[in-house]
Amino acid sequence: MELGEKYALSSWKYAHYFTLVGTSGKNVVVRCQLCGGSKTFSTAKNSTSNLLKHLKGTHSTTQLVEKVRLAKARESRVSLPAKQPKLDFSREPRVTLEELNQLVAGYIVEEMLPLSTVDSSSFRRIIDKIPSNNNVHLPHRKSFTSYLENEYKKMKAALKLALDDVQFVSTTADIWTANNRSYMGVTIHWFNQDTLERHKAALACKRVRGRHTFDVIAAELEQIHSSFGLLNKVVATVTDNASNFVKAFKTFPPPESDEDEKEEEEEEQEDVLFTDIAEALTSVSDEGHITLPPHYRCASHTINLISTSDVEKYLTSSPATKSVYRVTIAKCTALWTKASRSTVAAEQVQEVSQRKLLVPSSTRWNSFYDAVSRVAEIPMNELNNLCNKLGIKCFNEKEYQFMHEYCIAMKPLTAALDILQGDECPYGALLPTLEILMMKSLSLKDLLTKMTADLPDVIVKVSGDSDKTDNVPNKVATPVTGMEFFEFESEPEDCYSADQEVMNYLSSGGFELDTLSNFPAVKKVFLKYNTPTPSSAPVERLFSLGGLVLTPRRNRLSDSRFEKLLLMRYNHCFTSPDHLKKSEQ
Repeated sequence: MELGEKYALSSWKYAHYFTLVGTSGKNVVVRCQLCGGSKTFSTAKNSTSNLLKHLKGTHSTTQLVEKVRLAKARESRVSLPAKQPKLDFSREPRVTLEELNQLVAGYIVEEMLPLSTVDSSSFRRIIDKIPSNNNVHLPHRKSFTSYLENEYKKMKAALKLALDDVQFVSTTADIWTANNRSYMGVTIHWFNQDTLERHKAALACKRVRGRHTFDVIAAELEQIHSSFGLLNKVVATVTDNASNFVKAFKTFPPPESDEDEKEEEEEEQEDVLFTDIAEALTSVSDEGHITLPPHYRCASHTINLISTSDVEKYLTSSPATKSVYRVTIAKCTALWTKASRSTVAAEQVQEVSQRKLLVPSSTRWNSFYDAVSRVAEIPMNELNNLCNKLGIKCFNEKEYQFMHEYCIAMKPLTAALDILQGDECPYGALLPTLEILMMKSLSLKDLLTKMTADLPDVIVKVSGDSDKTDNVPNKVATPVTGMEFFEFESEPEDCYSADQEVMNYLSSGGFELDTLSNFPAVKKVFLKYNTPTPSSAPVERLFSLGGLVLTPRRNRLSDSRFEKLLLMRYNHCFTSPDHLKKSEQ
């Protein structure tokens, strides 16, 4: 029959299993070729649902094959309007040598692959398939290394140029040891003064030889800061609580604090000290010229110490928790050890919990809480069945209850730690986070039994300890009034006063960052005190990438080349938006 009209059946993928018999009002009548005989079926002209139900119900054992696209096009060409094919006369894009180098460099640096990849015959065969101009070939390792050296110089120059217009910056620093080598890593953080967008970059990951003494740390850190012209811009350097870093910043304080220390020494010491001039002249060094920026201790490291050392000290000293804590953790430790050392045990754990157990690590914050929490998620009967299979002592109800209460009490602490170690977290978030931490910890007391009821009080007490939070600047940590909060140069009397600007800002009701553009004095204070990060986590992430670059198979990588590859990876030298825009131009 005529197929002048277009039906849903005509373009259906299983239409070849039916023969069109005729039409009946809004329906079409078809015959199933798989059934045979004269039996017919009716379906709407714009639907094939009835026919699909028939195929799935009656012929469920038949493997249906979709209609070939070419055959479908031929069947429906009567109902489909003809389209004139368009000839594409546009020239196929060709890759230039510079574009090819950038693409390959981005791939090798971002994926942290060895430079010998460019000499791999299989890799070069893939590159040869990329359409390129005549005589454009991927350079071999030696030439490609020179190209990366030049790109690193460009990246460093661009970073210096970006920092020239920044008034306040902060840095994070730490020392990392891998493959019997030690490196000092430094990252930098700043705000775009116009958009108030936060930026970060890695400045260095330099090899440090010998002992990591305070004077060596101070000299290296000052050299890194001065190489980028940052000596008068760094408002704070954030490190962990290591004694060598703490001593370095106490021994070489910023210039503005030198006079105060001298006055205190003159008041406290009235004795005359005699110095051997000859010895002093022979021991002259550059130490007297070293000055370091203000030092902020890592809040995340401090909170992690609270969640491990301080909490453990309380749990092991309190009669209500001493015994149950030690026994519970001993059983958890046995479970972690079994699961991490035996493949059979690991498979049994996976069958029970559908997840792998986490093993605490001293270098990863929150790892102990995460490990205990993963065990506590397993129902008690299943957990004890697992312990029986692994030959471990089972948990009793009190121990299982203790694990749950421990996780309840520690959850606000771990949440605060996750917030503070975020890349976008400014220093101004530290005090509000601590306040909320203490408030939420106290609110959990009703959920705990006598066994752990005092644990929130311990967390609050230690979190609010002034010795633990001595890195908070006095001008931010203590209540101040009027002009004490600000440090402005003297201005004419008819100038717009700073205190009036603060009052106008507070009364404006707008607390979005965009509103700071209308209050330059407030904006300046905001930038100064929020530029630092409350955590040294950024430099820890730099070291995490370093472990992926400096693998045991690449232990012959020179210190200079390792640093350059790592910094280009951390700073996304070849994949940043600015670099991509330049490559497209």
